[in-house]
Amino acid sequence: MDTRVPPPGPAARAVAASGSVIREALALTARPEIISFAGGLPASELLDVDGIRAAYDRVLGTSPYRVLQYSTTEGDPALREAIGARLTRRGLHSRPEDLVITTGAQQALALLTTTLLDPGDVVAVEDPTYLAALQCFHYAGARVVPVPTDDQGIVIDALADIVVRERPRLLYLVPTFQNPTGHTLPAERRHAVARLAAEHGFWIAEDDPYGELRFHGEPMPWIATYEEASDRTVLLGSLSKVLAPGMRLGWLRAPAEVCRSSVLAKQALDLHSSTVDQAAAAQYLLEHDLDTRLLPVRAVYRERCATLLATLPHVLPPGSTWSRPEGGMFIWARLPDGHDTAALLRDAVDHGVAYVPGAPFFSGPADPATLRLSFATHEPEEIRRGMARLAGVFRPDRRPAHRE
Repeated sequence: MDTRVPPPGPAARAVAASGSVIREALALTARPEIISFAGGLPASELLDVDGIRAAYDRVLGTSPYRVLQYSTTEGDPALREAIGARLTRRGLHSRPEDLVITTGAQQALALLTTTLLDPGDVVAVEDPTYLAALQCFHYAGARVVPVPTDDQGIVIDALADIVVRERPRLLYLVPTFQNPTGHTLPAERRHAVARLAAEHGFWIAEDDPYGELRFHGEPMPWIATYEEASDRTVLLGSLSKVLAPGMRLGWLRAPAEVCRSSVLAKQALDLHSSTVDQAAAAQYLLEHDLDTRLLPVRAVYRERCATLLATLPHVLPPGSTWSRPEGGMFIWARLPDGHDTAALLRDAVDHGVAYVPGAPFFSGPADPATLRLSFATHEPEEIRRGMARLAGVFRPDRRPAHRE
């Protein structure tokens, strides 16, 4: 007879946590014959493999014992200096001590959540917003309040009303080439967000993984550059989209109190991010002009985005709408009322194509007619082939203009 007492079950937050529809979609579309517009991946062929390999060789050749040893929690001083210099050149004066290096920007968001939020605290978010941020906030026990958006991002009047009514502790937003919509918040709205934060005393998490991938228009100022928000904005960034996602390097730039708290939280989590990866990234940034490296990347993404946009009138049902991003990786589309993109996904996969249904990106009532398409990873001809397949799902009564 087994007399063992079973162990306790998982914590309530683990039981309540939901899976990621994006990761599930990626697993569903892993077959090589699927043309997938689902993932938010940089184009593999644009990664500077030779330059990155040389950076690893250099640091392993010149200081192997240092880069293979434990390191400081704050991050490699050379990498913090390099990132701070890049931010300063782009208009936001930043010292190395203003930065904490993280294992991807997702960890930066998790650290921020740990240090700023208690269970039950209110977080205001764009609706729709980055799915993994919603997961992070829910996991922390925060109460997420959606703020309406339009084709330029968060609606300021709606935000002002919600701030008064809900008194959020944190506003999270992706103001530049937003995930999932691709929208960019205009400068006047950014300044309005900064003023609201100053007037009502909440923190701003400004997530910017895509800002250096602009291929149309002029750069927008970070919210963190406005004086009203300079003491209450945490800027999150990443090297994943501009260097290599496999290096898993991100960062947060924050006021001193948040940096200190984040370092303590990170010590409890993983001690520090990979020493050798940080050293190689610092070496790469020392030896290469990343801005010059990104010029052809932006040109490729511009062409791919234009190709996908050109197919949409022939692929989506009449009455559909879609975003026209100035950079980043994503186009957001909405089909006419009555369509359910989640229900149509299996049919799409059967046709050899995939996308991400839009409903999981909403923290408020979901819009089942929406979907996200990423144009970054496929060459134009492959995009046309994939969209021709998608036309067979969304417009089966009409042969698409772009045939395979």
